[in-house]
Amino acid sequence: MSDLRPPPLPSDLYNEQYFLTACEGYQEYLDTEGADLSRRLRQAFECTSVRPGMCVLDLGCGRGEIVRHVARLGAACFGVDYSRAALALSQQALKDEAGIHGVGRSDAKFLPFPTNAFDRVLIFDVVEHLHPWELKACLDEAYRVLKVGGQIIVHTAPNRWYDAYAYPWVRRMRILMGQGDKYPANPRALNVEINTEVHVNEQDLWRMRKVLRQSNFSPIKVWLDTPPQNRNENGAMSFMRHIAFKWAPFSWFFQREVFAVGTKAR
Repeated sequence: MSDLRPPPLPSDLYNEQYFLTACEGYQEYLDTEGADLSRRLRQAFECTSVRPGMCVLDLGCGRGEIVRHVARLGAACFGVDYSRAALALSQQALKDEAGIHGVGRSDAKFLPFPTNAFDRVLIFDVVEHLHPWELKACLDEAYRVLKVGGQIIVHTAPNRWYDAYAYPWVRRMRILMGQGDKYPANPRALNVEINTEVHVNEQDLWRMRKVLRQSNFSPIKVWLDTPPQNRNENGAMSFMRHIAFKWAPFSWFFQREVFAVGTKAR
């Protein structure tokens, strides 16, 4: 029987240009050399409850700013990424930081750490880049390296239901408003063109919970959020936006970001 699993994305897609012009938080990184986090990364990081003395793994560490913030809280932090460009950026950003325990190259499906090693595993903006079979292997490994009682913290975007169900209506409305040139037919191309190549596995509330459960995490908390909608619009548009983002079930489809926390209970 042939193996129908799609191959992993080539690591060279994630070059320096990607991390400095397209990867979430790049502007804050360029402005502050990683000292400040973007709104999205800061919000995800606030879910980690990292404390001094913990041991933390940043899986898919990218430019290294999360590793830096973990270490500055007094926790031992390790970062891994399979992109050589990411490692070069991380090592440059962290060269003068105390408390960094290591940044190295690793496949997320085969982590070079012993079982029960970490209090937290952070996976920010990585899930959507892993095919389903890869994500299962990655989460299994995250479960293995976590201590009992340890937690995995996930952030991924966009919400799959937004792209599939809400975005077509948003695009129709924007076309009617004369703004269609900003809303491509493929929602993966919205704002960042390279996402048409590197986003292969977006999540939603149910799917994210399901894949975490399949890797034995329990209990699991999954929720949605969205970037601040600071728009100067008329009353009718503001009311429609409030309903879309604040009222269930509409918010399940219009909110853009998926957050999750899973615990290794045994």
